[in-house]
Amino acid sequence: MPLTHASSIAHDGDLAQLVGLRHKHFILTLQAGARFETHRGILQHDDLIGKVWGTQVFSHIGAPFFLLQPSLADLITELPRTTQILYPKDIGFILVTMGVGPGQTVLEAGTGSGSMTTALAYTVGPEGRVVSYEIKPDVQNLARKNLTRFSLDARVDFKLRDIGQGFDETEADAFFLDVPNPYDYTAQVRLALKPGGYLCCLIPTFNQVEKTLQALRQTRFAFVEVCELLLRYYKPEPARLRPTDRMVAHTGFLIFARRIEAGEDPRGKELSEEVGHREETD
Repeated sequence: MPLTHASSIAHDGDLAQLVGLRHKHFILTLQAGARFETHRGILQHDDLIGKVWGTQVFSHIGAPFFLLQPSLADLITELPRTTQILYPKDIGFILVTMGVGPGQTVLEAGTGSGSMTTALAYTVGPEGRVVSYEIKPDVQNLARKNLTRFSLDARVDFKLRDIGQGFDETEADAFFLDVPNPYDYTAQVRLALKPGGYLCCLIPTFNQVEKTLQALRQTRFAFVEVCELLLRYYKPEPARLRPTDRMVAHTGFLIFARRIEAGEDPRGKELSEEVGHREETD
């Protein structure tokens, strides 16, 4: 099924989102002749197919729902998972910062439940390629099922391997590294990236960040940035606008870096040092 359908009308085979009272929502694939059962009643798929997106529909007991196309963020946050997923706030920033786009080849290590894999596969388009490395077979199988659900699995090569052995690919445009010890693999990542290619690591703690920064310096990465993203929503009431009671605060540190090819010409030494390149140390 397509992730989205370029139409204002719901079609057989489309992914749909039903949003009911108190923002209770469900994601389903529309199938002629099928029915969807909730604690607020039953909805026949045939009654939904042909409806205009954004309209209200009702269950057999009169419970109201809005019929919507789910966003990529909706799909990612609803993925079946056995591991912590990435939040949309981080995913969007990662994609933009690394310049991920149609036709690119992007690698990731640490597939998890496939949330980032889904976003990468969607972004590189049908002409792009995502290669995802994972060491746990059960985790990889779940991610594969999640990608198949969205018809994005054809854009992904799933590989089961200890990444300490290195990667099969070279000249990748970008690499997302989501493992507990990224500092052990920066040399392998460098070999998989094209010159100038981007690396992003997601890291939960300060001490891991420190070790990763040291490893990036030793393996000749530069343009290194460290950040975290805090997201706060506001109650959309004109007369009493204020922050909501909860916010998505620290979910991890993001480290970005690029593979550079610094030469030996002394005229470039000052610039190399300015962007963070240092001579490799033992």
